[in-house]
Amino acid sequence: MLKLTRDCEYALMAVLYLASQPEGKVSLIREIAEARDMPRTYLSKIMQHLARAGLVRSRRGANGGLVLGRPSGSITMKDVVEAVEGPIRLNVCLTGKGVCPRDEECPALPVWVKAQKSMIEVLKGKTMAQLVKDGMMMKKGVGGV
Repeated sequence: MLKLTRDCEYALMAVLYLASQPEGKVSLIREIAEARDMPRTYLSKIMQHLARAGLVRSRRGANGGLVLGRPSGSITMKDVVEAVEGPIRLNVCLTGKGVCPRDEECPALPVWVKAQKSMIEVLKGKTMAQLVKDGMMMKKGVGGV
């Protein structure tokens, strides 16, 4: 079973938190951790991955904290997942040609390829701005997602 890690779950929640804030608002790690019920030190490590990927920026100083590294409408779920987990691979055989000695003759390989492409397209198809909007619609009882 493919299962994303807790790191990925927390990263998505943190980026969604930042995306839900007014543009330019600087948020503290403590604030994000408390709002989303996450351990602060754990979240700090996750935010480093997101910063390296350019998804968040940290500001130092008295008014320091975190902001999105680019507009929420340009950050996809795929961006966040790959910032924390690395490239999405449903099966080891999809990491590269020759990784599996049976990749030339495996009847399951095309299925894995198609499933991986589909999953990536779904994750690329949802931005943080859309997810924030969907969340507000759900709170209002309109539906969404």
